[in-house]
Amino acid sequence: MPYEFPLCQIVPLPDNQVSLQIDGVERTRWHFDARYPRPFFYPFNGPSGETLTRMGHPGAPNHDHHRSVWWAHAKVDGENYWGDETKTRIRQTQWLAYDNGDAEAIMATRAGWFNAAGKEILEQEMIASVRPAPEGETILELQSTFTPIDKPVTFEQSNFGVLAVRVAHGVAAYWGDGKITSSEGTEGEPQIFGQSAAWMDYSGAVPRRVKGKRVAVTEGITYFDHAKNPSYPSHWHVREDGWMGASLCRHEAIVIKKEKPLRVRYLLHAHSGAVNPAITGRIAALFDASPAFEIAKAKRRHRHFEVRREKA
Repeated sequence: MPYEFPLCQIVPLPDNQVSLQIDGVERTRWHFDARYPRPFFYPFNGPSGETLTRMGHPGAPNHDHHRSVWWAHAKVDGENYWGDETKTRIRQTQWLAYDNGDAEAIMATRAGWFNAAGKEILEQEMIASVRPAPEGETILELQSTFTPIDKPVTFEQSNFGVLAVRVAHGVAAYWGDGKITSSEGTEGEPQIFGQSAAWMDYSGAVPRRVKGKRVAVTEGITYFDHAKNPSYPSHWHVREDGWMGASLCRHEAIVIKKEKPLRVRYLLHAHSGAVNPAITGRIAALFDASPAFEIAKAKRRHRHFEVRREKA
């Protein structure tokens, strides 16, 4: 019987990049080269095949740290792990597992958070799952577990952190024709900024070629906060200039202890058209009900680690 390729695949590439693919087509790519202050996903493609995210701010050169989809925090033990002007770094130190399958493909990595003195203070284990949704849409589920190397680490009070999304030019409300919508039914930055919500959607224009002509179609990203995250429902930092993030520590700090790591879970849905609250509500319910991932020593041959869902 001829070999059949799994529908969902993790494909390592040169220059410290990993392609996450569905049916042979890249949906997103993980970049972890040390020339960047921290790793990131780019692009994150919609059903059209065009990216829904971008690198950097369209008008502010001091916002080049806005790299598509990335993990960071502005205040960690008194130091900035958010901007590019600091000496702190987030470095991938090891990949743990690449697993292909028809239902989903999974990548597990380990990264260190290094302070300005070069000392690793925090370990981050990330699991990324890419899976297909109807009509060429994509689900990217992200889970990170943060464990101090030695003494407790504090994520201080801040709007910035831990998972951020910078949307593409046409998707942004100010630069394109984008619309921000929350799970509470509110729209626009003035009504949403700082308010709590279970999910946030940013939808707008992306280019698509129809009969040889490049035209605008509507696609977007819905960003889900998991019900077991400590800040759920998170207060959101959203901007008309094209970025959104669930603020994990908007109102209070989180102290992370070695004996009690911090685990957070988020989900990004790249969809066609404007947000559909009925569909989004179903995705949120399924996500909240789904078990978290765990990394274990592999029992299968030729693997060091494997990723599985926790047992209920």
